[in-house]
Amino acid sequence: MSNPLYETLFGKYAGHSTTFLYLPDGKTISHDSFIRMAGRSANALREMGLAVGDRVAVQVDKCAEALAVYAACVQSGLVYLPLNAAYTPAEVSYFIEDSGAKLFICQGSKEDELVAVAEKSGALLETLNADGTGSFTELTRNKDDTFKTAERDGEDLVALLYTSGTTGRSKGAMLSQNNLLSNAETLVELWQFTERDVLLHALPIFHTHGLFVATNVTLAAGGSMIFIPKFDLDSIIENLPNATTMMGVPTFYTRLLNDSRFNKDLTQHMRLFVSGSAPLLAETHVQFEARTGHRILERYGMTETNMNTSNPYDGERRAGTVGFPLPGIEIKITDSKTGEALADGEIGEIEVRGPNVFSGYWQMPEKTAEELRKDGFFITGDLGTIDSDGYLHISGRNKDVIISGGYNIYPKEIEMLLDEQPGIMESAVIGLAHPDLGEAVAGILVAEKGETPDLDELAKAISASLAKYKQPRKLLVIPELPRNTMAKVQKNILRQEYKDVFKQ
Repeated sequence: MSNPLYETLFGKYAGHSTTFLYLPDGKTISHDSFIRMAGRSANALREMGLAVGDRVAVQVDKCAEALAVYAACVQSGLVYLPLNAAYTPAEVSYFIEDSGAKLFICQGSKEDELVAVAEKSGALLETLNADGTGSFTELTRNKDDTFKTAERDGEDLVALLYTSGTTGRSKGAMLSQNNLLSNAETLVELWQFTERDVLLHALPIFHTHGLFVATNVTLAAGGSMIFIPKFDLDSIIENLPNATTMMGVPTFYTRLLNDSRFNKDLTQHMRLFVSGSAPLLAETHVQFEARTGHRILERYGMTETNMNTSNPYDGERRAGTVGFPLPGIEIKITDSKTGEALADGEIGEIEVRGPNVFSGYWQMPEKTAEELRKDGFFITGDLGTIDSDGYLHISGRNKDVIISGGYNIYPKEIEMLLDEQPGIMESAVIGLAHPDLGEAVAGILVAEKGETPDLDELAKAISASLAKYKQPRKLLVIPELPRNTMAKVQKNILRQEYKDVFKQ
């Protein structure tokens, strides 16, 4: 037995002076220096009394030291639990208590309000700030920078990631070494990452996208990262000339397109732009290619599985789709009620099976049994269809399906039509309580800058393409759609905000 994830992502770089991180202040951190930073952190964790299998919860700003805590947990056999920096103390309390975390590392500015949270669960509390200072950093000072790596098997738990919990309690997805390792190695090959790649990293590292896709892929390939705390337009444009690749959410790309500095000259040396975590509008694909000559590569993943599918690196990157299953991963479309497989072209539940699929939900055996079939297929809760060429199209979440007068209505179909209309930047279609139909369709719109859409004309324009029962009975224009930190539209907020529209 060894520690396959540590050896593949971190251990092999001991003694390597190659650059791993380019930091905002102009400093760099070599692969070897980073491994030594992680080694000191691992020794500090061990001296605090943490043992193999203990959980370490981390709610801090993005910095090299925070990334080193992740590496230290992998090396010492601890389970890493990253938490969204925006979570409130009440939300954090649930995660700490439910996970049984032995250590909670938080931002120094929030220590006072989180002391009670740690004490309630009996967790140790340390701090780590965006500039790398904090009580945890002090604990690592003068520690040995080498650490005897804990022996772990590929099936051992390495990370615990909580789902967003828009319905019911948040669930802790248990991810093994093999889950993370298989995905990283597959994506390195599929997206052709090498040690020559420099990834422009502006994503948060408390989420699958920024941590287990962007960071793990870079480490597995031996490349480097321009490590930006968060998306900042000026910083992105300044650093693009020094990068070869970039991973982002759709908002990154729409904001870049709104800046005249972002052009073909700025991106001519780039090899790859990847988008995920939320759907990318077909219009954005078209505008991006026209502006830069690059075709964005869109892929599909989730907390419980990391990446499932990808548009091809070589071949047609088809707008409005998330491509094909990754090598070694199976995708099927099933009837939500019967579980029976559906034919290509039919909309149903997306199920996925492969080495990337998690082992279950932390301390929720009943929920695990509901969503993880005995044959290994995970019921994602996403709806989609596979076209005649094998590309997967995402239709939305199962819980977002609108049932109006007994008919199933898939919001994505209507949103695509609305987004194509003049003066409309984007839309979200939701079902709201209706006294006669049970639910009725409402379209929430965001207008393009300076535009005031004629809603009557808009309704007339899309009516020719939609059956009567699918047509929105109400169209509303708002300044912007509510989104979470990974740019996903929060339809639950919209449903709550406009719940009484059809009761009036």
